[in-house]
Amino acid sequence: MLSEEQAIAAAKLQDNPQLYLTSENSINWIAQHLPSTPLPDKINLFKDKLRFRQLISPLYPDFYFKGVDINELKQLNFDTIPTPFILKPCVGFFSMGVYKISNRNEWDRCIELIFDEIEQVKSLYPLEVLDTRSFILEECIEGDEYAVDAYFDSAGKPTILGIFKHTFASQDDVSDRVYTTSKEIIENNLEEFSQFIAKIGQLADVKNFPIHLELRRRPDGVILPIEVNPMRFGGWCTTADTTFLSYGFNPYDYYFSQKKPDWNEILTGKEGKLYSIIVLDNSTGVNSEQIASFDYNQLLRKFKKPMELRKIDYHSYPVFGFLITETQADNFTELKYILDSNLSEFITTVN
Repeated sequence: MLSEEQAIAAAKLQDNPQLYLTSENSINWIAQHLPSTPLPDKINLFKDKLRFRQLISPLYPDFYFKGVDINELKQLNFDTIPTPFILKPCVGFFSMGVYKISNRNEWDRCIELIFDEIEQVKSLYPLEVLDTRSFILEECIEGDEYAVDAYFDSAGKPTILGIFKHTFASQDDVSDRVYTTSKEIIENNLEEFSQFIAKIGQLADVKNFPIHLELRRRPDGVILPIEVNPMRFGGWCTTADTTFLSYGFNPYDYYFSQKKPDWNEILTGKEGKLYSIIVLDNSTGVNSEQIASFDYNQLLRKFKKPMELRKIDYHSYPVFGFLITETQADNFTELKYILDSNLSEFITTVN
């Protein structure tokens, strides 16, 4: 165990310090204590969604995006923006402040909602994690969405440690409710995603660097990144821990040891099994102050094989918890149920 001072001194001696953040709140610590290393700039390169779009623009010269200050949102000429489009904070986390907009009515409604949401969440995270002072408008990317845990090794070569398909309840859904990994999902995407991540690594010139990448494959086969989260895997330690529970290897150890998964061996016997992260976000429409309890036992009874439940203080964060499950592929109905639910059946309100 190193003291904070020893850790800082050791990191400063390395050209590319090998660190991992279990929480994005630690980004501020790196900015304060390791300013002489490449890390603060590399983190910002990915964390700032506008800067990231500028970085990869040579790969997508026709992709529309625009940065805008929050004070300019109400003055924007909606007719000049190609629809549909996504509006989100340039520096964001956990789908907070993310809106899909297809017409003027949705735009007007979004402008009303976004300022209310900012007031609710701005105190939860430091500016390095969630900065609601500036936003990015960007072209809506269609197609299947995936979340990928990976790392760039000491030579800058990528290794994928997990692939999750993000399932939505509808075309307009932008929530993080269900992410699923399986033998089929990994085998069908591993090679192509590895090649794509290598291109990003070449542009960013990163080494000893873990990432959580969200991307979509359009119907024409083109892969487009939504965002790249630096120095970590999936938020709240969800995806990497699910990989461990599902496939038996430790992604954190693989990153620090620079090991590569033997997917052929790991996926043997995993046919027909779906492993899912269920994000129990507060979509009830009820303010947390009015919620007296959440019935986690009733929730667990909805699933044949829950693997792990992580309860969260929903009065402090806009989420009731995380549930990791194993589901047979022919029993997708239990995942469809939770996708469509706003979770109100599990809460009791204050009298």
